[in-house]
Amino acid sequence: MQKLIDWCKAAPLAALPHHAVSRVVYWLTRRKGRAVSPVIKRFIALFNVDMNDAVEPDINTYSTFNEFFTRALKAEARPIAAGDNEIACPADGKISAIGSITDGQVLQAKGKDYSLATLLADESLADAFKNGSFVTVYLSPRDYHRLHMPTTGTLISQTHVPGRLYSVAPHTVRTIDSIFARNERVVAVFNTPKGRMALVLVGAINVAAIETVWHGLVTPPAGKNVNHWAYEGDNAPLLSRGEEMGRFNMGSTIIAVFENPVRWRHDMNEGDSVRMGQFIGHETD
Repeated sequence: MQKLIDWCKAAPLAALPHHAVSRVVYWLTRRKGRAVSPVIKRFIALFNVDMNDAVEPDINTYSTFNEFFTRALKAEARPIAAGDNEIACPADGKISAIGSITDGQVLQAKGKDYSLATLLADESLADAFKNGSFVTVYLSPRDYHRLHMPTTGTLISQTHVPGRLYSVAPHTVRTIDSIFARNERVVAVFNTPKGRMALVLVGAINVAAIETVWHGLVTPPAGKNVNHWAYEGDNAPLLSRGEEMGRFNMGSTIIAVFENPVRWRHDMNEGDSVRMGQFIGHETD
């Protein structure tokens, strides 16, 4: 019965012109005017958004909906894991999947795996992560939408991979095969003291833009070709654990992939709510 319900929810959205819809959302969420505050107020009520943690809790100070959606939080609202080799959660949201990479496959949902090489759009890079670990965090509309570093790292590369913009809501993730490897995404790879780490920012319908702090707006436009940027020397930024690395303009999913195995918290399971900065596991050599 659950499979049928999921399919009924996912099928109508799958048929939509994803990029066209998302470009309309991009335009609407950046419009100024008297309607902005009432829309924000309604959104807060509909999704039960907690504004107490916001640097600016007064909704009338936001000139566009996107300013509200990507609002900053007070530093004390999200303490950052600070112990030796501790991994901090990269975002507010829910654990969609967590575990080890097995034979180049990553768990998407119960009974569904997908190819890490396809996700990263790089077979040799995926081979380096074949004995590693991953965690997938889904951000709902009510969540904080800035993304932060799980551990300290120096940027090596960024890759923008065009694709579809399927919804990444739980019912769609349970339904559509290889959804994260089919959707548009940005892959940022870092060198860390414990090996390489890849952060994959997955787009979705209504995710009208993906940004990184070193590049700015990566998409739109979506484009048709894979674009790759390499960073070295003075052009390779060093980002500390807990530092902002990017943001979603509307909600989506971030996947953190580690080259070496991670000892995840034993009480961390699929469906658990998490907060940015929260201790979620230990790095290993």
